[in-house]
Amino acid sequence: MKLAAIQMVSGPEVAANLARARHWMEAARAQGAELVALPEYFCLMGTADADKLAIAEADGEGPIQAMLSQAAHELGLWVIGGTLPIRSARADKVRNACCVYAPDGRRAARYDKLHLFCFDNGRERYDEGRVLEPGDAPVTLQAGPLKLGLSVCYDLRFPELYRAMGVGGPCDLLAVPAAFTYTTGQKHWELLLRARAVENLAYVIAPAQGGTHPNGRRTWGHSMIVDPWGEVLACLPEGEGLAIAELDAPRMAALRAQLPALQHRRL
Repeated sequence: MKLAAIQMVSGPEVAANLARARHWMEAARAQGAELVALPEYFCLMGTADADKLAIAEADGEGPIQAMLSQAAHELGLWVIGGTLPIRSARADKVRNACCVYAPDGRRAARYDKLHLFCFDNGRERYDEGRVLEPGDAPVTLQAGPLKLGLSVCYDLRFPELYRAMGVGGPCDLLAVPAAFTYTTGQKHWELLLRARAVENLAYVIAPAQGGTHPNGRRTWGHSMIVDPWGEVLACLPEGEGLAIAELDAPRMAALRAQLPALQHRRL
């Protein structure tokens, strides 16, 4: 199966961001992709955290979710829809939700980001907990022949989440849509992605925000696809575009047979 990680440099205009996302989904399909993944916050990188509240959608309704569903159906793609804000029971909070759509346009899964990013080095300050409400549980699904595990950005730092997704059988593909900061990304992004791939003997698709946004924030980018041996198969350092690679199921099976680490776990 050919995979495409879409890198974006999203801004504060939802309609413009949706148009760019659709453009890159079409470009990926034209290059033979069967599964595409968008980055975290693909639909909005606003000027303030509260901007997410203004565009939040009801579960299963709204223009952002409709675009993802329509694109999946019209292009015949599995679509990992980055993240979008979905309303919670609290008026001052939203869920940062990753919705997956099947090639017939139906929503196949929704995962709400479990771990909320907080960082302060004296120059940069982020606290997602100001407007986000954390999710409740890991989510996996069957995406065609693949068992797909969902995670978002800061989740990457918590390996126990990926172990939990392997209960009942290992995931074949781990998705990590992200908007990593430039500061943390340059030190930790590739390191952590390759670690998650190796320790789970799984492919990893990591679509990211990558560039300087209208709000002044700079994201690390380096959208990539990593194989179960930790090899980076495709990487786009910065700017809009695609990282495309083939998921080789026989190679994954051979590596798991050669190094049956997943069967050796004691805890």
